[in-house]
Amino acid sequence: MSGLMIVNVLAALLVISSMLVVLSKTAVGAAKLYAKQSLILIGCFIALGFSTGSTELFVWSGTAFLTKVILVPAVLIYAFKKIGQTDSNYDQKITPVKFVILAVVELALCFFVVQGINIPSAQNVYPALAVSLAHFFIGMTCIVTQKNILKQILGYCLMENGSHLTLALLAPQAPELVEIGVATDAVFAVIIMAILAVQIYRRYKSLDSGELTELRG
Repeated sequence: MSGLMIVNVLAALLVISSMLVVLSKTAVGAAKLYAKQSLILIGCFIALGFSTGSTELFVWSGTAFLTKVILVPAVLIYAFKKIGQTDSNYDQKITPVKFVILAVVELALCFFVVQGINIPSAQNVYPALAVSLAHFFIGMTCIVTQKNILKQILGYCLMENGSHLTLALLAPQAPELVEIGVATDAVFAVIIMAILAVQIYRRYKSLDSGELTELRG
């Protein structure tokens, strides 16, 4: 199996893992699944690095392991335990079956869209590129359809993973500083959102966004 085929296969696993993150019944479980998904993303980087000869992607892999597999899940799990929400399971705005159907539709649309893209670096990884774009929209769908603020933060993380893979596929030789900058911004964004979630819970005793109708400064 060629390196680029491995990238496409791992990208398919990303979609499955993203659905597992969103549909997880516990907050901590979702964070751990996100860490495992990030390992799959790192596998994409490594396989793509070998296939393209891009040493930059190996540096990306190390940075992604530190930020996505260790730091971000640790921050989220700490926040979950801080407010005693390790087993939160707020109702979704749509059923799990409808969410899966919507995700499949988004994936199909992205497959259709990438067929019109004519970029040399993406010719052999159109399936992975479609997945990376769909992954972004699946994360956005998570934010819109989940009532639990903690799950909404994970939706942002899924969006960031999708954009990260898109960047790696379209610009594998991009300088390491670009990737480090993107990863660092994501970590600080998650930290800020986790702090806000803790403050919201302390103030309103709820993380159900549907109940937060009166936010005052």
